[in-house]
Amino acid sequence: MSLFSGPTVAEALARPRNAFSGLRLALALMVVVSHAFSVVSGNGLDEPLARSTGFSLGEHAVNGFFAVSGFLVTMSYDRRGWRDYVIARSLRILPGLIAATLVVSLLLGGALTRLPLSEYLAAPELWRFVRGTLLSFKSNASLPGVFETNPLRSPLGTVWTLKYETICYAGVLVVGLCGLLRRRWAVPALTAALALALAVLEVVRPEMPKGTETALRLPLIFAFGACLYLWRDTVRLTPWPLLGLAAALLLQGHAPARTLLFLSESYAAVWLAFLPPLARPALDPPADLSYGVYLYGWPIQQSLHALFPAASALALLPPALLLALLVAALSWYAVEKPALRLKARALGRRTLGTIEPAGP
Repeated sequence: MSLFSGPTVAEALARPRNAFSGLRLALALMVVVSHAFSVVSGNGLDEPLARSTGFSLGEHAVNGFFAVSGFLVTMSYDRRGWRDYVIARSLRILPGLIAATLVVSLLLGGALTRLPLSEYLAAPELWRFVRGTLLSFKSNASLPGVFETNPLRSPLGTVWTLKYETICYAGVLVVGLCGLLRRRWAVPALTAALALALAVLEVVRPEMPKGTETALRLPLIFAFGACLYLWRDTVRLTPWPLLGLAAALLLQGHAPARTLLFLSESYAAVWLAFLPPLARPALDPPADLSYGVYLYGWPIQQSLHALFPAASALALLPPALLLALLVAALSWYAVEKPALRLKARALGRRTLGTIEPAGP
């Protein structure tokens, strides 16, 4: 049997079921698990996987999010065209983000601030936080009198990835409007350029700043996910390319291990989404809670640490996961699902669709 005898991505897409929803939820929960340690200590390197591999579980999960997003968002543009694409992306991302920003800043912040409520609501820092979160996805801003004794004060520490997600969405729109999605070489060429840039930097600047690496890493992973969709008739889903993950771990600290790791993780995320044992009805969540878990997990963990500062990271993790799922369910049924219905009406359709990507 050939090493490349698995189904093509196109054949896997034609199946009635996939595991994208379950995979996204698992990735969001991984982010919450990863943040359990940094919320308590203030140091991301206290996360066990970060100490052993240089990358936290949350960073690996975000990599998976961007690979899946690159695949699904490119498919969304390809199937819908640019007008429907813009409507779909806006109504999937913005309502949940706006609701989370207002809930955290007004309700949670108002409940936990040490300031009198009237003083809190009048504070310029509160409204700077709202504007900064919604307009520039600032994740390091604080609220007046909130989480002042926590090691990290930011109440919405995960929204920074939405900046890169939005940039990637805009990139798909520009590339699509230029007709380059129909040219099979264009997106692979972009992906190769990003990979080469990151690999070269690994050689010449092995201690490159985290921000520089992130600015290359996330668009690279997104673009590679887009390649897997655009080359769906050619790319086959087999476990053999995942050997790149093992090679990247063995080459840890040697260039270009990180580039190899990111590309391998991108393939792994899409491969898992189409793995038949995972694409079962029992594993398909009845509601898409991934976006809500991702947005609300951090403020919930911050709140629990503020209320129970002596509790350990592991002690606070179970209630944080449970509360994140509950609040995410409220977000889904009260905000996100109605927005999807609005999207369906705007696009002239009655159904919500079976695969709908959300930002990490």
